[in-house]
Amino acid sequence: MNANKKRISPYVILISCAAALGGLLFGYDTAVISGAVGFLQIKFTLSSAQVGWVTSCILIGCALGVSIAGILSDLFGRKKILALSAVIFALSSLGAAFAGSYMILVIWRMLAGIGIGLTSLITPLYIAEMAPSNVRGKLVSVNQLAITIGIFIVYFVNAAIASNATQLWNVSTGWRWMMGVGVIPSLLFLIALIPTGESPRWLSQHGKSEAAYKVLQKVEISDEAAEKSLEEIQMSEEVVDDTKFRDLFNKTWLPVLIIGVLLALFQQFSGSNAIMYYAPEIFKGAGFGQSGAFMATVSIGVINMVITIVALGLVDKIGRKKLLGWGSFAMSCCLLVVSICFFVHAATSITLTFVLLAIAAYAVSLALVTWILISEIFPLKIRGRAMSICTAVLWLSDFTLSYTFPILTQNIGEGWTFMLYVVVTALSAIFVWKLVPETRGKSLEEIEVYWHAKSKTHVK
Repeated sequence: MNANKKRISPYVILISCAAALGGLLFGYDTAVISGAVGFLQIKFTLSSAQVGWVTSCILIGCALGVSIAGILSDLFGRKKILALSAVIFALSSLGAAFAGSYMILVIWRMLAGIGIGLTSLITPLYIAEMAPSNVRGKLVSVNQLAITIGIFIVYFVNAAIASNATQLWNVSTGWRWMMGVGVIPSLLFLIALIPTGESPRWLSQHGKSEAAYKVLQKVEISDEAAEKSLEEIQMSEEVVDDTKFRDLFNKTWLPVLIIGVLLALFQQFSGSNAIMYYAPEIFKGAGFGQSGAFMATVSIGVINMVITIVALGLVDKIGRKKLLGWGSFAMSCCLLVVSICFFVHAATSITLTFVLLAIAAYAVSLALVTWILISEIFPLKIRGRAMSICTAVLWLSDFTLSYTFPILTQNIGEGWTFMLYVVVTALSAIFVWKLVPETRGKSLEEIEVYWHAKSKTHVK
């Protein structure tokens, strides 16, 4: 039995990797603008507000996508909606590449955002519902790793395109190639989903116990483990099968929802995505030339990816709470130094070093753990709706962050802008230590029972 607990079914790994390709597209499509925005500003003669809009409009699409993702996935299943998102990614990449005007580009980027919104909710949810509890954190984290790989790939692609051509060509054509390359991973994502199965929890909830058991036989190491998992799922459904327990805003689940929403807010207002989206422009402001700014941006992608790989081995060992708390605190300290660097016009090497350290702290904490927690802490009956709310808040916060960043830097400067993010990450650390529970090693059903028991204790 102990040996079985330590082993992972190859089928689970296949499913996690296939689903996580959606995360790769998530990373690619959100970060591709970092290399293109400078050229777009020249191409379409954009103001700082328009720069913010063309960068952040994709996040409005994300909010729209995630607002319907829970409903669609509850109705049609997790796998079908992931396949739909793959089609959306392919179409939006081609559309953006051939956009003839600023507004047409905005429309295609908003469509890409809908695809990101769908995958940002359903991918971690799908993996969490497939994975055994002892490796759930690690496998859900594969999605975050895929996001960082997507970001690294797009930084590399952007640098390769921009650095080997003239400014004139980049303004007219280079940014189109940056956008259009995304069609390749979109098609790979669609193909990879073909051999995957539907979530056994979704199947059981829709009265398809036999189909759920067949999936669990592939997911678990033994038939005995599959039977036990199915029994736990069905028992959990019986325990919570009442109208009151399904109410997202009752005394049991409202506090959990608030925790999920705050996690989303802290992740985005940490300022990390401002760095991701505007990295070349930030580095130019710190004193880098164009080629150096793109190379420095690639180093962000490398650090983000490498630290995420390291974090995969920590999240089920150290736990969610410690990583999130200490990572938020470390990020606050690093951003404080970045802010000071802009105030005193420090050497570019110092600024780059602490930007990379801040991204490393983010990768091991807020970036990774937030997605895991919001896929774990809600019960099956309300999971889709609750995750939709949390993820919609996340994307709207990301929109606010990315839209306001160029406006803030123009009006109050980079130093004070980063100082705002210092405050947010410090508050995040306090919030985590005070209110966020540890979910490491617990099954989704055990976490559900924990919250139910906690609400009864508070009533007494």
